[in-house]
Amino acid sequence: MIAYSRQTISNADINVVKKVLKSDFLTQGPETKKFEFNLKKRFKSKYAVSVNSASSALHLACLAMNIKKNDIVWTVPNTYAASANCALLLGAKIDFVDIDIKTFNISIIELEKKLIEAKKRNKLPKLLIVVHFAGLPCDLKSLNKLKKRFNFKIIEDASHATGSKYFNIPIGCPIYSDAIVFSFHPVKIITTLEGGCILTNEKKIAKLSSFFRENGIEKNRSNLPWKYKQHYVGYNFRINEVSAALGSSQLKKLDYFLKQRNSISKFYKVKLKNLPVSFQHSEKGYFSSFHLMIIRLNFKKIKKNYEQVFNYLRRKNYFVNLHYFPLHLQPIFKKKGFKKGMFPNSEKYAQEAISIPIYPKLEKKIINKFIEVLTKYIS
Repeated sequence: MIAYSRQTISNADINVVKKVLKSDFLTQGPETKKFEFNLKKRFKSKYAVSVNSASSALHLACLAMNIKKNDIVWTVPNTYAASANCALLLGAKIDFVDIDIKTFNISIIELEKKLIEAKKRNKLPKLLIVVHFAGLPCDLKSLNKLKKRFNFKIIEDASHATGSKYFNIPIGCPIYSDAIVFSFHPVKIITTLEGGCILTNEKKIAKLSSFFRENGIEKNRSNLPWKYKQHYVGYNFRINEVSAALGSSQLKKLDYFLKQRNSISKFYKVKLKNLPVSFQHSEKGYFSSFHLMIIRLNFKKIKKNYEQVFNYLRRKNYFVNLHYFPLHLQPIFKKKGFKKGMFPNSEKYAQEAISIPIYPKLEKKIINKFIEVLTKYIS
């Protein structure tokens, strides 16, 4: 089975993990602090809070921003459930902003229209969670202008975008938003097994996120280590030492991973240029990590339907996928009143898009074979 993405683990990674397993600390030790330092240094943020998943990171960031019952939070329909769950878990009300059909990222035009209407009804969001989809950065300058104009906070869900850049500024450097979240799941750009982090320049967000990560507890910095203070109801969302050490090791290879993924994406675009498919559109100055390689199929020119193409590739042992089935059409959101037709671009995208294999160690012969299989079936 050829996956759409997968981890790349080296002997150096394995040796680092072995070393930690033989050490005195398997959790709450020096590797976590080292990993957080490395994240801050690489992505140019003042603070880094590492956690056990990006879902946890989103939850903690919302908590730290005081998102509470009946607050309004917006995100996009074309995302994983965690981008909305983080707000729902706190009792907030979720709404969506449609995507741009070419970039697959949040539509600035649709967002501005929705904000203008929301202001008239006194229903402006307290928080906007934007997604750098497939690794392609959103239009952060435009988002920041709207943020200041309509007075809302921004979390960048950069789960796909470790290593991406926006006009040479690394995604992870929070100059346009309040907090940025990364995912280190095995299919992502770098992995810590499971894991994630919050990057921010705001001391309060970092401090509160750390408290909530540690069951709401503030550790005593005095000479009385047994004495601590619990300020909040929190969670155990800590990352462990093995994961943190693996993360630091993987971070050293980030540039290699990005080079390989971008090289593979270019290869696909050349090889598939004569087929009835299109790709995610990117403007100059936007550098993608290419967590996902997505093709949009033009079914006006293909004598097959979406299900036929998808299932055929799966039968041929290519584990293609759809990222994502529109969130507003999931049962939980249908019960909240969301209906088909409300966000047409996200729905159209989901009827045409397939994530095809891309990861650093993917061999050219496998790519060529996949292209041959796909070409024969849809031509």
